[in-house]
Amino acid sequence: MPTPSSVSRAEPDRPARLPLGPLGYGAAALGNLYSARPDDVWPGIVPAAWEAGIRYFDTAPHYGLGLSERRLGESLRGLPRDQHILSTKVGRLLEPNPDYRPGDTDLPNLFDTPATSRRRVDYSRDGILRSVEESLIRLGVDRIDVLFVHDPDDHEREALDTAFPALDELRSQGIIRAYGAGMNQSAMLARFVRETDLDVVMCAGRYTLLDDSAARDLLPAAEERGVQVVVAAVFNSGLLATDRPRPGAHFDYAQPPQSLVARTNRIADVAGEYGVTVPQLALQFPLRHPAVTTVVTGADTAAQIAANAQLMEKPIPTALWSRLIEEGLIPAAGDNRK
Repeated sequence: MPTPSSVSRAEPDRPARLPLGPLGYGAAALGNLYSARPDDVWPGIVPAAWEAGIRYFDTAPHYGLGLSERRLGESLRGLPRDQHILSTKVGRLLEPNPDYRPGDTDLPNLFDTPATSRRRVDYSRDGILRSVEESLIRLGVDRIDVLFVHDPDDHEREALDTAFPALDELRSQGIIRAYGAGMNQSAMLARFVRETDLDVVMCAGRYTLLDDSAARDLLPAAEERGVQVVVAAVFNSGLLATDRPRPGAHFDYAQPPQSLVARTNRIADVAGEYGVTVPQLALQFPLRHPAVTTVVTGADTAAQIAANAQLMEKPIPTALWSRLIEEGLIPAAGDNRK
């Protein structure tokens, strides 16, 4: 098995770029993120995404202690397997929870599902292989297209020494098509891009209308190395999800500073003159950078995923982007038109 030092840095032998499409569906809601999804609601989400042309679906064992994987697999069953891309994540193994008592939920970890299992962080080769095997069972599929190392913020060395070499081995054997890492930061992702031969990274919340930190490290590295970038959390957990900031709206899961609220309102003022909304801008902004191939959003209902797809399709005037940049309301790095 290759070691980190034996993997080529100059001329990576990567497969063809993944046909992820501009919009993907992140299935955390299928794991009952924040609240339980009724049985007459969640089964309609993936079919609505498919109808809207979405062909990339992402999940993780972490989401609802495997519930998201099981529901996503059930939802995709019967749809042409060779017409969509499926990704999940490694780094957290699920084990029986010996402390479970009836009524205990996973809400401390944001998922409203019985806490009959618990997570154990494991980025070892054996842990990666076990995680893949268990995900295949939960998803009910015989292959996974993309595996992401999930949030190794406190485990960078383990990711480099054991997780990525294991995924490189799986890719070389044809067991997976591609691998990468998914995180809420860009700096470590940039180091992974430079130091491994991964194919794709998922960066959450760090390349948005209000936070362009990924443009200073990750995106230049990815463009140079030919690595695909998937951007998630483009609404920064709520502030950019509505036409104007609502009372109590969060920015990165916390109360936003007033300066960001005022900036968002000003973006809404300018966008409104062109018949454009803040969510429409938020969805399309990341794709203006040549390194970004895909935006992934969640959805609680079929109507929500259909609405996101419609917002992605509506064209935004070039004059609006230029004006937002000139007024200093969005990062100049966004002026990378494709």
